[in-house]
Amino acid sequence: MDKHDGGDPGALRVNDPWQDAADAGLWVPDQTAPEPAPGRTRPEGTPQAGQDGQPVDRSAVYLEVQGSAAFQEVRDRYRSFTFPVVAGFLAWYLLYVVAATTAPGLMGHQVAGDVNVAMVAGLAQFATTFLLTWAYARHARLRRDRAALDLRWTLATRTGQERVR
Repeated sequence: MDKHDGGDPGALRVNDPWQDAADAGLWVPDQTAPEPAPGRTRPEGTPQAGQDGQPVDRSAVYLEVQGSAAFQEVRDRYRSFTFPVVAGFLAWYLLYVVAATTAPGLMGHQVAGDVNVAMVAGLAQFATTFLLTWAYARHARLRRDRAALDLRWTLATRTGQERVR
C-alpha cells in the first residue's frame, strides 16, 4: 500500500477499458489471457488455454478462416459488387469533369429556365452517390452479412472470445 501512496491500485483502473481488454486476453502477444491484475478476477468464459491445455494460436485460426471457402465466397461477393460499381462511378465522374472542361457549350445548354446541363449533371452526381450507398447497403444486407456474421461467430468461438464484447 505504501508504494501506491496509500491507494488501491485495482481501484485506480475501475473504468479502464484497456486493462479490461488485457484481462480478457485481447491484444496479448502470446495469445493467452494473462493473470488478472491484483484484486481482479478473470471474466467468465475467458479461456487461459485451448481445450487441450495449449495456448490458443489465434493467428493460425485466422489464417484457416481466411483460407476457407466461406470466407472466399464473402470476399468474392464483395468484390463482384464493389469493383464494377466503383469503376462505373469513376467513369461517370470523369465524364462529367471532361465534359465540363472540353464541352462548355454542351454543359451551358439551358434545360429549364436558368438550369443548365452542368447543374443537372452535378446534381445527378449527388443522386448517384446516394443511390450507390443504398445499393451497397442492400447488397451487403442480402448477400454478405449473414455469411460474414457466421464467419465471425466461428472465429470468436474458436479463439475463445465469444463472451468478450
